[in-house]
Amino acid sequence: MKLLYNFKYFLEFIIISCFFFIFKVLGHKISYIISKKIFCFFGPYFRSHKTIENNFQNVFPNMNKKDLEKYSKEMWEYYGAILAEYPFLKKLRNQSFNNIKIIGKNNLDEIKQKKEKVIFISGHFDNFELMAMVIEKHGIDVAAIYRPLNNFFLNPLMEKIRKNYICKNQIKKGRSSMKSLVSLFKNGSSIALMIDQRVSEGIKAKFFSKDAYTTTIPAQFVKKYNCRVVPIYIERINGMNFNIQVSKPIKFDQNDNILTITENLNRELEKMILLNPSKWIWTHNRWK
Repeated sequence: MKLLYNFKYFLEFIIISCFFFIFKVLGHKISYIISKKIFCFFGPYFRSHKTIENNFQNVFPNMNKKDLEKYSKEMWEYYGAILAEYPFLKKLRNQSFNNIKIIGKNNLDEIKQKKEKVIFISGHFDNFELMAMVIEKHGIDVAAIYRPLNNFFLNPLMEKIRKNYICKNQIKKGRSSMKSLVSLFKNGSSIALMIDQRVSEGIKAKFFSKDAYTTTIPAQFVKKYNCRVVPIYIERINGMNFNIQVSKPIKFDQNDNILTITENLNRELEKMILLNPSKWIWTHNRWK
């Protein structure tokens, strides 16, 4: 069984590496179109497609089949668009973000001027990798928490891309990473993380009125350091352009407990998802 998985991972690595090479040759615009079509065609055959349907039913129990198929199709297209952009992250970072509009830039300016340490949160919307990139490029020290890929052939490549072009401080998700995270925070670095993945080391918190294992990292830092939390929403506009909405920092009452803070942040995430459901990646098994 292990040998079979290793072969599968190696095959995936070869396929993704070939795609990245081809995308670089074709250029961003053509790669964007091709990758969207590939994912839209093959997406429904992936094992995660059933998870997507279950997640939609959890959030929209009255959704009809036609709308479910529409949102699912659009989500796979966005997934394909994200893959096509990995070979061009260097270009995105170095071109002064001509195709990225920051809404709420004054909130980032205030954090930078005060040299304030905050917790930036978001979910897997459109090209979610842009959050930490934009924050660091804006002159704010930030450490991004990421989940290593199960594919140990592909993971080093993705880690290299993230460290070189997204943000230099990349912290692996897990209990063992907390020491590094605390050290960076104490030394002046803010933290950026996605709070929409199911985590075994989290707690059960209400997410769309159902219990879901949710990370408590933001709540822990709020309780210990009395820091503010900044929700960020990333939205793809007209293909390869993006709006990044930086919300006003949230200041929690120190009497709030871990669960209360965590569920309040889940509600912020719910608002983002409901803005346009197809822009959230529904493949994560949030309510397992």
